[in-house]
Amino acid sequence: MNSEQWKKILAAKDFLGLDDHATLADIKRAYRRLAKKHHPDATPKHDADHPAAPNFVRLTEAYQTLLDYCARYRFPLTHDDGNHEVEPEDWWMDRFGHDPLWGKVKR
Repeated sequence: MNSEQWKKILAAKDFLGLDDHATLADIKRAYRRLAKKHHPDATPKHDADHPAAPNFVRLTEAYQTLLDYCARYRFPLTHDDGNHEVEPEDWWMDRFGHDPLWGKVKR
């Protein structure tokens, strides 16, 4: 993940008003709360300059950015994945190595 992608994720997190440890359920709740506020149907019909419609597009893009980020994680659904040849560090890097917070530190 490059710095531009990471900036996009942080901007999406801030736009949805999420903290650093938000769950997928928190992301969905924030989206629904803000969608009610920014949905174009909530815009008064006589006010063409109302900011709801552009904010709804931005909200939807932020939500999709966070969903895409979360979708990259792979979690085993069993206690033992059956592969006893994998070293613990390799197991970790396979699942989380792409993440700038948990991945390898570039020096």
